[in-house]
Parts: sequence; C-alpha cells; structure tokens
Amino acid sequence: MLTEIFSSITEFIVNLIGSLGYLGIFLGMTVESSFFPFPSEIILIPAGVLVQRGELAFSLVFLAGLLGSLAGALINYFLALYLGRPLVMSLINKYGKALVISKKSVLKSESFFNKHGEITTFVGRLIPAIRQLISLPAGFSKMNLSKFIIFTSLGAGIWGALLIYIGILFGNNQSLIEQNLNVITLSLIGISLAITLIYLLIKKKK
Repeated sequence: MLTEIFSSITEFIVNLIGSLGYLGIFLGMTVESSFFPFPSEIILIPAGVLVQRGELAFSLVFLAGLLGSLAGALINYFLALYLGRPLVMSLINKYGKALVISKKSVLKSESFFNKHGEITTFVGRLIPAIRQLISLPAGFSKMNLSKFIIFTSLGAGIWGALLIYIGILFGNNQSLIEQNLNVITLSLIGISLAITLIYLLIKKKK
C-alpha cells in the first residue's frame, strides 16, 4: 500500500518537475523548507532520476534545490524575527494542524538550538523533523543573518546533494527506491550524523 502511494507521488512529482523544470524544484523546496513541511525526498530524488535520464542538469537541480531551501528557511527566519516567539507559538497552536506542524516539534527544534547554539542551523538541516523548523529559533534569537544564510546553505546543500545522487544512482530502478525508502532515509541520517560528529570533534579539538 505504502509502496503504491510512494510510486504515485513520485510519478506525480517527476511529471510536475518535468513540466515546470527547475522552477518546480525551487518552488517545491521553498514550500518544503517553510511552514508546510513534507519530505524533501519526494522532490529531489525524482529530480535526480531526471538528471540520470539526461533531462535535467545536476548543477542546476542542485542550485534550484539549494535556493528553494534557503528561501523557505528565510521565510521562517523573518516570520520568527518580526512576529516574535509569543505570536508565532500562538499561531501554531491555532493553525498548526492545518499546516502539519506540531507545537512539540517546534519546541524540540528550539531546545536543540538553545542547547547547541547557532551551528544548529547547519546541523539541524541534516536531521529530519528538525530541519524544516530550525529556522524559527534562529529568528527568535535574532541570529546574525549572514551566519544564518551560510550555515543553512551548507546543511541544505549537503542534504540536497545526497538526495539528488540517490535519484541518479537508482534512476533506472525506481522500484528499488520505493522498496528501500526507509533504508535510504536511515542511511542519509547516518551520513548526516557522521558529518555532525566530525564537526563536533574538530570543534572540540580547536
């Protein structure tokens, strides 16, 4: 059942990206990275499939995905910065279900940010369930905009490149992606955690 649903969604996204091209990738990732969180896998993996088919260029897919992720993150950042925490949390309490956002997820992201500092705008982009919402605590704390853009771009770039590469790698066998989506997601999380650990070790050494 889930395999059929994923197959249908993947085919729809492939067709949408095929018709809108790089603009479709940009818009999809903007939405994915803002207040309507959904798995970026359903955008960038199909985009990678189209790269493998020779219909799109890897560099432009990567750039469109990166700029879309950054645009969505900036939407959350500026909303949190100008509206403030009380109003944002109040809006989430009222409309969170409609936006598929829970107060618990926001509080989890905020706790993660408060515990680890500004670098979490990089690390958080590599962690599912936190990656879309980590921009909110950055805005609440009035994080330096230049740092926010740099850290967010680094995290979103790594995550996006991994997803696109998976689409390229398995482009001729979409059923393999569908059957092993959980394994792929766990592998991505493992790679992300390894990158995070390397960063923390370097930081500790310094």
